[in-house]
Amino acid sequence: MAPVASLDFHWASGGGGSILATPLLLYVVGLSPPHLAIGTGALAVAANAFLNFTNYARKGTVRWRNALIFAVVGSIGAFAGSSVGKAINGDRLLFLFGLLMLVVGGLMLRTKRSNTVSNANDNGRPWLAGATALVVGLAAGFFGIGGGFLIVPGLIFATGMPMINAIGTSLLAVGAFGLTTAINYAWSGLIDWTVAAEFTCGGFVGGLIGMRLAGHLSQFKSALNIVFASLIFVVAVYVLYKSGQSLFS
Repeated sequence: MAPVASLDFHWASGGGGSILATPLLLYVVGLSPPHLAIGTGALAVAANAFLNFTNYARKGTVRWRNALIFAVVGSIGAFAGSSVGKAINGDRLLFLFGLLMLVVGGLMLRTKRSNTVSNANDNGRPWLAGATALVVGLAAGFFGIGGGFLIVPGLIFATGMPMINAIGTSLLAVGAFGLTTAINYAWSGLIDWTVAAEFTCGGFVGGLIGMRLAGHLSQFKSALNIVFASLIFVVAVYVLYKSGQSLFS
């Protein structure tokens, strides 16, 4: 049975916990084959992103123009990426996903983010935002993830907006990428709808808890990043081990 609650790490890292969705569904819930876990996870991540996006929108931290550019253009990339991902052997895709997790964990340990950096023209350069969104969408669709850990730095790179705005703005794109990927996988019958619903409910509860804890734990942000990065490393090694067994045995 799917977990009734899953912890949302968006408040802790600015990158989201969607990268853990597929491993959780594969190795904890027991979904198989890998593409079924990827499709189911993409749908749950999309639903949670849209639900949590409303919280940031109400607080006025969303930069709507860039949110729409990333969501629309990136979804084109997500559809193309997910189409390629579906065609790849599941264990090979998981092995590549494990390598990606190692990169993400390393970047989390290296990156020092600031909520005070601003750019008065952060609604400008739509061509750069669109190009960045397309690339990020391709990666998100290929691996079947929301891609918040890619979208947040992508938004900052393309627009120079403050971190707090990038986090809120990114959630619309996370939802759009996940939904596009989920629809693509659903066409191939690669979604477990019951598990997706349970995972979505748990993720929504986790997101609400995370939003409440964010302010209280902000002074421990560096320590939380280290903890989350360490968790990603551990899961990545396990994913590489399990997928590698199937690929190279």
